[in-house]
Amino acid sequence: MTLSLDTARQIVAAARAKGREMGLKPLTVAVLDAAGDLLALEREDGASPLRPRIAIGKAFGAVQLGMGSRALDKRAQEQPHFIQAMNALCEGSLVPVPGGVLIREGGRVVGAVGVTGDTSDNDEAAAAAGIEAVSLQADRG
Repeated sequence: MTLSLDTARQIVAAARAKGREMGLKPLTVAVLDAAGDLLALEREDGASPLRPRIAIGKAFGAVQLGMGSRALDKRAQEQPHFIQAMNALCEGSLVPVPGGVLIREGGRVVGAVGVTGDTSDNDEAAAAAGIEAVSLQADRG
């Protein structure tokens, strides 16, 4: 399956709805396809201007390295030189903190969601909810 624009928009809407349900601060949600290209992005009213780049960075790291940004955060703590090198290869665009979740269908990565705006754990929960709302698998890594 290729992730469609309509599906990406549904993921964004569901992630934002989860954020409202949880009473989170204003969120920014990015959905990338399996190649790391942006399909959909929304920044809620009140979210700071840097948030889109953070959301994209969380999702980009996940899809490019094939692991959720929670796993990247763990690697950054255990192997800081590795993550620093990967960030250099990605021209500084990796954001290795929870909130970047792989989208899987039948075990295959079809994209990633990055959410930012609240705590990293809450961002990750909203991302996973968005993915699961469209009957795809959220891989938090």
